[in-house]
Amino acid sequence: MTNREVLAIRHVSFEDAGSLERVFGERGLTIRYLDVGLARLDAPDPAAAVLTLVLGGPISAYDDAAYPTLKPLLSLLEKRIAAGFPTLGICLGAQLIARVLGSRVYPAAKKELGWSPLTLTAAGQASPLRHLDGAHTSMLHWHGDTFDLPAGAVHLARTPDCENQAFSWGSHVLGFQCHPEIRAERFEPWLIGHAGEIGAMPGVDAQRLRADTARLGPALEAAARETFDEWFDAAGVARR
Repeated sequence: MTNREVLAIRHVSFEDAGSLERVFGERGLTIRYLDVGLARLDAPDPAAAVLTLVLGGPISAYDDAAYPTLKPLLSLLEKRIAAGFPTLGICLGAQLIARVLGSRVYPAAKKELGWSPLTLTAAGQASPLRHLDGAHTSMLHWHGDTFDLPAGAVHLARTPDCENQAFSWGSHVLGFQCHPEIRAERFEPWLIGHAGEIGAMPGVDAQRLRADTARLGPALEAAARETFDEWFDAAGVARR
């Protein structure tokens, strides 16, 4: 792997890098997916990629007994973060980063599934996340677990049902409990792949999720592009 490649660790095929793929392309970066359950998680050199991105998935970050893929993934993240290399986690990815940093991950009091705006902290307003403030755009949420804020982390965003929606740790680690990477035109596989989960949650249905994503997704894509461009610069992910 060269220093112009992003290693994206993917748990299910449709929860991919989404709109981030465009940002990577604009910066002259290529993306290589490592599919959990198919690829060896102990094979990649933790220091080889310019950025490691850990994406979401329907498993729990603490269920080591049921999912032996967690142990080597946690080891990869631990080595990369300790070495100071840029690392980004989304949903399950953020939970795994929080666990590596010593925090507890556990079932949330209330599941979040659908669109609602973020409320940024003062630190969030002063960070690249200011583009994602609820005054400018909404956000997709899809999680049943949450985590405690890691020691030394900076709290960046919350919602009424989830205190820790985003955090940074140093200049090289960023975690989102929510889904800023969602790409509206590629959302239908989410509805198909998570049909059972959607059907089991009162007040949530595929039609509304589809309509909300078509309406709100484009603005989020634009805001996320600004956020990630700024954070990549700050974290040392250079442009070509």
